[in-house]
Amino acid sequence: MDMVATTSRAGGSLTGFIRRVMGVLVLDPVTFEDVEADRGAGGQAAAVVLLACIAGGVAAVGSSSMTLVTFAIGMAATLGAWMVWALLITAIGTRLVPEPQTSSRPAELLRTMGFAAAPGVFLAFGAMRSAAPFAFALASIWMVAATVLAVKQALDYRSLGRAVVVCVVAWLVTFGIIAGAGLLMARPVN
Repeated sequence: MDMVATTSRAGGSLTGFIRRVMGVLVLDPVTFEDVEADRGAGGQAAAVVLLACIAGGVAAVGSSSMTLVTFAIGMAATLGAWMVWALLITAIGTRLVPEPQTSSRPAELLRTMGFAAAPGVFLAFGAMRSAAPFAFALASIWMVAATVLAVKQALDYRSLGRAVVVCVVAWLVTFGIIAGAGLLMARPVN
């Protein structure tokens, strides 16, 4: 499958958007390069993040009582986690462990990372309690893998290992922050 030809020709159309999402889901590095180069893809990247947040809201509804508040909390938590992760990756990848040729504008990194959130749509399967652990594990691992490729492309890393370290360290810190916030906001059990 030649993702370069298909994504570059129709980047702004619905067909191009779907092809880009599919390219991310199959972890095609050329798709990430195309998104990085397309300055008009910011809206599409935001749409992918929004879809992942909606899926996070659906998963939250399945894990507790079905209310609009639960859905909103799930969406907000998903968006908050993504934003913290993006900020940490930006800081770690560009300031702490850049390669000599690392040169990236924040918009490039956010576009590629936005598309890398595409596997997050599978969080919606977390609404089925029996599937929730598998859905969360699969979506998390898949999103980390997609984000590794996004970071490698956007930060012009030659080393895939460096991108892996940046993404995994940022993910672990993000997980700790979100888990800590969740514990602080949890109601005590009587």
